[in-house]
Amino acid sequence: MNFICISPHFPPNFVSFWTRLAAAGIRVLGIAEEPYHLLPRELQQAMTEYYRVENLNDYGEVIRACGYFTHRYGKIDRIESHNEHWLELDAALRSDFNVSGIKDDEIMDMKLKSRMKKAFKKARVTVVDGTIVNDKAKAQTFIADHGYPVIVKPDNGVGAADTWRLNNDADLEHFLARKPGVDYFMEPFVTGGIETFDGLVDATGQVVFYSSLVYGSGVMESVNNEVDLHYHIPRVLPKDLVKAGLATVKAFGIRERFFHVEYFRTPENQLIGLEINIRPPGGLTVDMFNYANDIDIFSEYRNIVLGRPFSADISRKYVCHYAGRKYGKPYSYSVDEILSRHGATIAHHQAIDSIFSAAIGNYGFIIRTATIEEGQAVVTDIHRLDHR
Repeated sequence: MNFICISPHFPPNFVSFWTRLAAAGIRVLGIAEEPYHLLPRELQQAMTEYYRVENLNDYGEVIRACGYFTHRYGKIDRIESHNEHWLELDAALRSDFNVSGIKDDEIMDMKLKSRMKKAFKKARVTVVDGTIVNDKAKAQTFIADHGYPVIVKPDNGVGAADTWRLNNDADLEHFLARKPGVDYFMEPFVTGGIETFDGLVDATGQVVFYSSLVYGSGVMESVNNEVDLHYHIPRVLPKDLVKAGLATVKAFGIRERFFHVEYFRTPENQLIGLEINIRPPGGLTVDMFNYANDIDIFSEYRNIVLGRPFSADISRKYVCHYAGRKYGKPYSYSVDEILSRHGATIAHHQAIDSIFSAAIGNYGFIIRTATIEEGQAVVTDIHRLDHR
């Protein structure tokens, strides 16, 4: 099997996807801008060959790279990045090289927030109204119908980047004055917490693994208000979330890939569909899947690619928390002090790549405990500030 991986070195914790493929005899062929000698050693060893391009956004360059691999190794069987930024590139290449997976004519239904609501409705999941707003008149019309506050975000965007809550006309004027020249999507603000339905689908569309994240603080607040991010994987998933999640994945028609679906849970306990991402959840969440269940999700993905069963036992042994810190804040305890106080519960900790730090912090901890309360106590210490 010939498997082209786009930007295989990023994010760093995804390198394990490619090393597991190679260990099973799959020919891993990498394309990226990074000089070969700067790639992680384990990635160099996993790849049969690496083609460096000057610019991954130059489609002609990437086409030539894929053409070279086709000439040298035969038909390409898979093209994947697992990276939101390259999903459209992946789809275009699959179309041009007739490779299995999501094609060019399908990808925007899963990328544009303005199109996602159709599939949520097909899944019989409640959604709120929304519209593209590129001028003041359209924004004012929507606000006249729905009132403040509203949320505005790029229609084709990643995570909480450039997402804003508008509370009044002054906020609207400020947004319109600084809005980039891309389509923005406006929705009513929904009061509630964010819960996700995350997992992996096999080639037949069967969900073979699922999990969830419950956010203690939102990513938008982390980006815009410097709030420390915290979320956890629970041991027991709400039945209504599983039902809605399975129906949503089916409605989007996903095959042989990861998914990350976001919902609001309102104070009235209603689930409202927010958006879908057709890739693994970001940050260290994939590693949290492993820590929460004592599994190797990277090897299970390899099994799915090879048409084998998902073989791991999903026991949900632990509640798994993520807590991020941001540089420049007066935390009460240093990293060493946190490890001294809570070392038995800290499964992993590391500095976070700067491209993710606005959302998830400059330094991250993965905590696993038997109960939510035990983990929350550790998170509280991690985020505790010294106000002296």
